[in-house]
Amino acid sequence: MIGATEVDETFIGGKVKNMHLMKKIRKQLQGEIKGGGWVGKAIVMGVLQRNKQDSQVRPVVLAELRKTDTDEHLKNNVEAGEKIYTDEAQHYKYLPDYANEFIDHSEAYVKGAVHVNGLENFWCLLKRSLAGTYVSVEPFHLQAYVDEQAYRFNNRKSTPAQRFADVMANVYGKRVTWNDLTGKDGDERTPIEKW
Repeated sequence: MIGATEVDETFIGGKVKNMHLMKKIRKQLQGEIKGGGWVGKAIVMGVLQRNKQDSQVRPVVLAELRKTDTDEHLKNNVEAGEKIYTDEAQHYKYLPDYANEFIDHSEAYVKGAVHVNGLENFWCLLKRSLAGTYVSVEPFHLQAYVDEQAYRFNNRKSTPAQRFADVMANVYGKRVTWNDLTGKDGDERTPIEKW
């Protein structure tokens, strides 16, 4: 991506306060959760190219939130020397290849052009689709749902007929078996990645 770019991450998963009491106690005793936050949730990192006419997003599901993983996603999607806007997260500090400006959300959400509100908009759309339309998403399918929402976001200016024709052109002649769909074939890749 070339030009001003927003970089942010979100965490997808149920709230601890809504968890069954016995399950919550068991997970707390095992150290899987510590009262809430991001522990035990799926991590999705996104890069959004700012463009007044047509912003584009490239999200990816991460196994862990490590600086090496976030740096790799940045290098794959943003050209060196470009200006990026992030929040105050530690893994976005010390990026010598980029002109990084960050916003501290404990002070403000916007300082002129420094914000990540475009990506926050995308996260809102993604989470609404997961909570409202799909309700229960298995972790090994999450990247496919994220890709679907990114496709919708990136092609929001096209007509529904154009989007439908594009999707049909990409799925014609391909099949997904039950074992592929349910992840029972032992292959860790999602059905989308296998194509």
